[in-house]
Amino acid sequence: MDRLGSFSNDPSDKPPCRGCSSYLMEPYIKCAECGPPPFFLCLQCFTRGFEYKKHQSDHTYEIMTSDFPVLDPSWTAQEEMALLEAVMDCGFGNWQDVANQMCTKTKEECEKHYMKHFINNPLFASTLLNLKQAEDAKTADTAIPFHSTDDPPRPTFDSLLSRDMAGYMPARADFIEEFDNYAEWDLRDIDFVEDDSDILHALKMAVVDIYHSRLKERQRRKKIIRDHGLINLRKFQLMERRYPKEVQDLYETMRRFARIVGPVEHDKFIESHALEFELRREIKRLQEYRTAGITNFCSARTYDHLKKTREEERLKRTMLSEVLQYIQDSSACQQWLRRQADIDSGLSPSIPMTSNSGRRSAPPLNLTGLPGTEKLNEKEKELCQMVRLVPGAYLEYKSALLNECNKQGGLRLAQARALIKIDVNKTRKIYDFLIREGYITKG
Repeated sequence: MDRLGSFSNDPSDKPPCRGCSSYLMEPYIKCAECGPPPFFLCLQCFTRGFEYKKHQSDHTYEIMTSDFPVLDPSWTAQEEMALLEAVMDCGFGNWQDVANQMCTKTKEECEKHYMKHFINNPLFASTLLNLKQAEDAKTADTAIPFHSTDDPPRPTFDSLLSRDMAGYMPARADFIEEFDNYAEWDLRDIDFVEDDSDILHALKMAVVDIYHSRLKERQRRKKIIRDHGLINLRKFQLMERRYPKEVQDLYETMRRFARIVGPVEHDKFIESHALEFELRREIKRLQEYRTAGITNFCSARTYDHLKKTREEERLKRTMLSEVLQYIQDSSACQQWLRRQADIDSGLSPSIPMTSNSGRRSAPPLNLTGLPGTEKLNEKEKELCQMVRLVPGAYLEYKSALLNECNKQGGLRLAQARALIKIDVNKTRKIYDFLIREGYITKG
């Protein structure tokens, strides 16, 4: 006859009795010969000799109870589970609340038992250490090295993905355009002949040594790109976006030092700062709870809900004050309404809003004497003046968008922004202009 426990204080969590269908209260009986599913009986039905289908009253049975010690002779298994549930509900350190929820132990008993068996227990400590070591071993290599055995994407030449990969050719494991791509030009006219003087021979050897140093630098840069997984740029960007904004800024700042410490050490450095940021944010949140007089997580959930409601109300009041500000001036009100209509329809606002703060927008760009101006029509000149974009850059962006649109059969705004690495508002104005003038079509 075994003693087993269900470890739950709520009777509704236990299965019902097969005899009277009432919720089981410990101790209760489990038939050792019937099942699955397990056949449970309360003590009253068991004493009456209840039989049902294949179950007979003379079957062997087990007594199900949690009234036995596990870690401490004075603590039953049911009390152990009640302690863990109370600590989860009330929070670590709130021992008076934990004792009030348990009802069977004092504050000092709860604290002493929890610290002795769940915090300072050598058995649990070694288990947690082994789990941590296994997790560290599993996540040790968090970089994205690009090995030759990988199957990277193989985009067509001069496509958007090919440009994102810096012209990398997976089949050759090489780039279309190398670093210091014209280093070989210095060697094309060098020819070693027997009648060279010593000085001329030494000069030629110096040129060859310089070329070798350029090749070493080229190979060093390739190794950095492969080791840090920079060939597949989109994959690298997805890994970077999993961090919060503050850690992304640190990632951007420390990227230049990655070539010094190596990919694994660099990723460990970023991960440690990401963990530090998460810990600081959690500490700040808990300090906010303490300042508000909150001592358990149940109250914290209510506080967060009320805080979110207050923030939504504040945003509504801010939006209303903005509307009232423009209602005072009829012309400004009409401009604001037209601007909101453009935003709601998905277009860029065509009317700049005047501000009472006294700040003025930048004046239009003067195109006089700038190269490429003669290649623009009047509308394109007006666009370059308004977005303050030099004609040469506009013509280059226009050509890139036209080529991509012809290849894809259409172009979306997101693709245009990925293709043109400038301010997103300028990119949208150029994209809307080319759509409006019929140069490109929407994808």
